[in-house]
Amino acid sequence: MAVDRLLPTSEAADLIALTRELADKELAPKVEAHEDAETYPEGLFATLGRAGLLGLAYPEEFGGGGQPYEVYLQVLEELAARWAAVAVAVSVHTLSCHPLNAFGTAGQRERWLPDMLAGDLIGGYSLSEPQAGSDAAALSCKAERTAEGYRISGTKAWITHGGKADFYALFARTDPGSHGISCFVAPGATEGLSFGVPERKMGLRAIPTASAYWDGALLEADRLIGDEGQGLQIAFSALDSGRLGIAACATGLAQAALDVAVDYANERTTFGRRLVDHQGLGFLLADMAAAVDSARATYLDAARRRDAGRPFSRQASVAKLIASDAAMRVTTDAVQVLGGYGYTRDFPAERFMRDAKIMQIFEGTNQIQRLVISRQLAR
Repeated sequence: MAVDRLLPTSEAADLIALTRELADKELAPKVEAHEDAETYPEGLFATLGRAGLLGLAYPEEFGGGGQPYEVYLQVLEELAARWAAVAVAVSVHTLSCHPLNAFGTAGQRERWLPDMLAGDLIGGYSLSEPQAGSDAAALSCKAERTAEGYRISGTKAWITHGGKADFYALFARTDPGSHGISCFVAPGATEGLSFGVPERKMGLRAIPTASAYWDGALLEADRLIGDEGQGLQIAFSALDSGRLGIAACATGLAQAALDVAVDYANERTTFGRRLVDHQGLGFLLADMAAAVDSARATYLDAARRRDAGRPFSRQASVAKLIASDAAMRVTTDAVQVLGGYGYTRDFPAERFMRDAKIMQIFEGTNQIQRLVISRQLAR
């Protein structure tokens, strides 16, 4: 069902209507085939780019949409309700543009940002490593300064769109100190850069997640974003916003699961009554709806703080925690409402449940979110 949204402008309402129309036409009919076959939806991101959906939260002067973050997130939620893997990839692309937009020089932004925001260049976020996921300060991938630029050596892991993206927000160590991590905007086609076989994932199967292997690859010096040693500041700045993207994706996924469960409960009868009229099922659906509404309200609160220029780091962690836990619970309950049918691939509930689990893991596990929240409370 269409979510009754409170949007700040009529332009935003038109944007949501456009997103729903495009998602129903371009995403919903294709999701099952691509997810089942684990095949990449070639050309789909170009379509989203032409519709203006890949740069919504960025400045109009560089070709972005100039939209408040609360509007961008609700667009993302609409995409996730049709195809969670694609919505996550859009969120990661938006995250990957953040370092350049927030910390790049005027010349760097003018050179690369318009193509990124138009969707001509799709981005990936390359922070994690096999031994450094949540512990970003433990990165070992090295960027050695040379006369030609920077030589990159090491392995990066868990890259959404790995091997498919046109550029990567890359974080590598420029000196052996604990704070010697720097950020680069790295081309996807670089000599000395290769990618592993995509991970065999529980969900989000149509968009590859892969490791990257840097074998002395050379990046020009002007690929450095910000100052040497500023990488962790840049990474954490981006992740606060990225966590809101995942919260919106998780909410959209939960909304889709709720819709499937409600439709089934209204159509299916047992003991002469619709399932929804049995109090046990009706109350379960009510709890599912409350969880979805709460998740949405939580991420919107954080986004509105961001739009107002207020601190939102704790609220972003709360939103990611609440929304992803809600998605796992609501999708699991949707399978329960559908009973045996929910356990089959004839209905999307089992895919929703598989897709939901990763929402509790990436962009910082929910245990890390609790750590972030508790540390802020301790201050």
